[in-house]
Amino acid sequence: MAHGPPAVELEDLRKTYGNLVVLDRLTMRVAAGGVHALLGPNGAGKTTTVRILATLTRPDSGTARVAGHDVLRHRRQVRRAISLAGQHAALDDGQTGVENLTMLARLAGLSPSAARQRAAALLERFDLVEAAGRRVRTYSGGMRRRLDLAASLVGTPSVVFLDEPTTGLDPRSRQGLWEVIGDLARAGVTVLLTTQYLEEADRLADRITVLHQGRLAAEGTATELKQRFGAQRLELVWRDAVAFEQAAQRLGDRVTHRDPARRELSVTTDGSAPDVRRLLDDLDPDQHGVVRFTVREATLDDVFLTLTGRPTGAPQEVANV
Repeated sequence: MAHGPPAVELEDLRKTYGNLVVLDRLTMRVAAGGVHALLGPNGAGKTTTVRILATLTRPDSGTARVAGHDVLRHRRQVRRAISLAGQHAALDDGQTGVENLTMLARLAGLSPSAARQRAAALLERFDLVEAAGRRVRTYSGGMRRRLDLAASLVGTPSVVFLDEPTTGLDPRSRQGLWEVIGDLARAGVTVLLTTQYLEEADRLADRITVLHQGRLAAEGTATELKQRFGAQRLELVWRDAVAFEQAAQRLGDRVTHRDPARRELSVTTDGSAPDVRRLLDDLDPDQHGVVRFTVREATLDDVFLTLTGRPTGAPQEVANV
């Protein structure tokens, strides 16, 4: 990641809607270059944060700067430095791919010839050359998202906000978009990504911020967060339902996961051989109850549950804020 002034700075940012506090004195910084993921359950404030940074929503108090520009006092400079790709592709279905990009390039102030050149370069970059002459209404979901991302780069921004960019995409299209996002970061663009796919954040992000109830719950690399808030776990499969229930009663609140249908129980462990051996001896002293066990590494799901208390995407009072 690049050194120097941060690409994004928030300090004591607050936003309310009526009695609902969406952002509660949020302070965070995003270094220039690379991918920074913003995680949180529905209603945690992710989309509101992006909208404030993109100058689409005014905060009630606090400050926010993008590329060194205050989002309230220097809106024009901020908008020149950024691009935003939201959850739904903002494209004209009646135009072709090349017509969409050329039109946006002209709106950005490029001459007709420069606009055509910019459109051609973006179509090639996003592997859309063969579909360039087709109307967008005929594009697949993955192609539409790639074209939408291409459209967001017409003006060569230094900071790109991607709000749930792979929502609704099939695994193959999601993988393709991940590659594009990685290419952007390697080219020096700062990408701020909001997502509810924890695998996506784990795969792409150089650093991760977790929001909960409008506040910063934790920040760090995926590895750092797993070490601080996750835990390795010992997954045990029991011989029958009786052994399963007896073990569950003995463990009590030490159980981190239970699946009666599969007779699976999980408990935390440090992953070392002595600790695993001790747990097995304690839980199955006669060696007749456990038929199989596995030691699992901590995941971002574990981190998320520890910090927010519920799975990603769980409903909350107000969604998509």
